[in-house]
Amino acid sequence: MSEKFKAAFAWSGGKDSAMALHSVLQEGKYEISYLLTTLNEDFKRVSMHGVKEELLDKQADSIGIPLLKVWLKEGSYDEYEQQMETILLKVKSEGVEFVIFGDIFLEDLRKYKENNLAKVGMKAIFPLWGKETKGLISSFLDLGFQTIICCVNDASFGEETVGQIINQEFIDKLPSDLDPCGENGEFHTFCFAGPIYSKEIRFIQREKVYKPLDEKYIEDKPNATKGFWFSELDLID
Repeated sequence: MSEKFKAAFAWSGGKDSAMALHSVLQEGKYEISYLLTTLNEDFKRVSMHGVKEELLDKQADSIGIPLLKVWLKEGSYDEYEQQMETILLKVKSEGVEFVIFGDIFLEDLRKYKENNLAKVGMKAIFPLWGKETKGLISSFLDLGFQTIICCVNDASFGEETVGQIINQEFIDKLPSDLDPCGENGEFHTFCFAGPIYSKEIRFIQREKVYKPLDEKYIEDKPNATKGFWFSELDLID
């Protein structure tokens, strides 16, 4: 058997991450040394998803791969790049050559990640790249994964959508202009069960919270994003 390449996995805790990790583990080409996750330092939550740190910790425990946390305070690109470079140089010193991402089709985001990795002499892997997203999310459900919508963009969805468990009915009813995997930022998820976990992550839903964007970030166009709805999830031990 040939030796596996060492890699770190960019883990958001959502459906695309879970599907990409499952694909990589099934392929068997890479040894996943770490899960890398960015969190807000003040609120102790996963960036963009708003999921609490303790739920992230429980995911990593159930997957059985060590977790490395990248702490962000300002949320700027400069801060992200500096913090990521520190973490990447650490894992590279341990023989990690690749970072694996769950991105599907956004070319500018792919190039941004590839360029940042090139600065430290590492390469990006995108196991889901170019796959048809409705088929991808259907395969995700067929494999037995379960995921809840933890955040929605108010340009795409209202309060009633956040907190829903994704199923085939939800996918089939989506308007044609919304991506079934939320690849354009329409929604984010928390994956709590599936074949990559040794046991299901148990949680309870609390209130729904609306976070408006600062006015300076709101684009002057119809149906612009004005804020995000979040579902408060608390771990059940």
